Amino acid sequence: MTVDRIVHIVAGLMVLLGVALAHFVHPNWLLLPAFVGINLAQSGLTNFCPLAFMLKKAGVREGSCCS
Repeated sequence: MTVDRIVHIVAGLMVLLGVALAHFVHPNWLLLPAFVGINLAQSGLTNFCPLAFMLKKAGVREGSCCS
């Protein structure tokens, strides 16, 4: 598994988790998917993703998710 795939999986799961928690627990949990969206936009603009940075430091191999 590559860094890109892990980042996409984690982002998708965080959005789904935030929406589920907002539905079942409290609407303030919608801040989680909002944060994920802001982080994705920031990552697209600056080409820096904190999760990708940590995964690379941990030794996960780099590669394209769509190849």
